[in-house]
Amino acid sequence: PDMYPGNCWAFKGSQGYLVVRLSMKIYPTAFTVEHIPKTLSPTGNITSAPRNFAVYGLDDEYQEEGKLLGEYVYDQEGEPLQMFPVTEENEDAFQIVELRIFSNWGHAEYTCLYRFRVHGKPAE
Repeated sequence: PDMYPGNCWAFKGSQGYLVVRLSMKIYPTAFTVEHIPKTLSPTGNITSAPRNFAVYGLDDEYQEEGKLLGEYVYDQEGEPLQMFPVTEENEDAFQIVELRIFSNWGHAEYTCLYRFRVHGKPAE
């Protein structure tokens, strides 16, 4: 609901995934990932921030492997809110999107996700 330290969706370890159902089918154009800045972190670092991740479009929530829309790196030295354009050729519209996190910036116990947004054009 806000960007206060600790108000995140945390999962154990450095690998995990999140599947979201959008309010309508869209043609995805970009994604944003948001994390608190180092200056707001009580420890002065953001090692729990996601590092390497990919985004997939799914036809339904039971689909094992979706359509890869792009692979990205969240820059811990960059702005708290970072935008990532769709990098893979794609003609399909999706209502379900999977964020798959492969690593974080070094936190041994958990990874924190503050905000993940999907941007795109509504499908007719």
